[in-house]
Amino acid sequence: MKVAIFSTCIVDLMFPNIGQAMVEVLERFGCETSFPSKQICCGQPTYNSGYHKETQKVFHNEVDALMSSDADYIVGPAGSCVAMLREYKNLLKDDPQYADKAAAMADKTYEFSQFLYRILGVRDAGAQLDAVATYHRSCHMTRLLRERQAPYELLSNVKDLQVVPLPRAENCCGFGGTFSVKEPQISRQMVDEKVNDILSTKASVLISADPSCLMNIAGRFSRRNEKIKIMHIAEVLNHNVDPARIRFADQPVNV
Repeated sequence: MKVAIFSTCIVDLMFPNIGQAMVEVLERFGCETSFPSKQICCGQPTYNSGYHKETQKVFHNEVDALMSSDADYIVGPAGSCVAMLREYKNLLKDDPQYADKAAAMADKTYEFSQFLYRILGVRDAGAQLDAVATYHRSCHMTRLLRERQAPYELLSNVKDLQVVPLPRAENCCGFGGTFSVKEPQISRQMVDEKVNDILSTKASVLISADPSCLMNIAGRFSRRNEKIKIMHIAEVLNHNVDPARIRFADQPVNV
C-alpha cells in the first residue's frame, strides 16, 4: 500500500520527530511511504482569516502536490489539517479544473491514528510505555473528522500504559489557529482550564493526536512552571518508549 505523507506546517517546522515516528509506524505495518516535496500549508489559517480568494492558490498547490504521486492514501499527523484537506472538495466544487481532483483527494486523506485503525485494521501496534497518561482530543478531529474511537482504542492496547480519563475532554484547548491571536484573553482562559483539568488527573504524560494542541498546551504548562511530558500518539505507538527520554513541555525537540 502506497501512502503519501502530508506533513503539515507545524510538524515540518516544530515537531519533525512526530513526522519521523509516523513514517516509521506506517512502514512497520507494510506501507510504502513517499513525501510530495512541493506541499506547503493547507491554507486553513489564511482561509479562516477571511482571505478566501488569495487562499485558492494554496488549495491548488496542495492538490497538485499531494496528488502528484500514485499513492493509494494521503496520511497526516493532525486532525485539524486533515479536516481542511477534506474540505477542499466543498471549497473547490465550482472550480472546473480542480473540483474532481479535490474530491478524489479528500476521499483518500486520513489522520494518522484513523488510518491505522480504519484502513489498516490495527488494534495493537505492539508498543510499550510504562507511564500514567491522559489523552487530549482535538476539536477538529472530533467534530469535523468525527473520529473519537481510533486513538483511544490504539492507546488502550499499549503495554504498561495507563490512560486516565481527562475531565471535560470535549472542551477546546483554546488554540484554534488564529483564534489564539485574535482572542488572546479568551484563549488563555481556555488553555488554563485545560491545564487544570490535565493536572487533576495526576498523569505524568499528555498525549494528543494534534501537534497544534500539544504546542499550545505545552506552552501554557511552561509559562505556569508546571511539569508535564508531552507525546504525539505516533510517538507512543512507535515501538517501545523509554519514559526517561520523553521531553517535558518546556524542552526543545531533538531529532
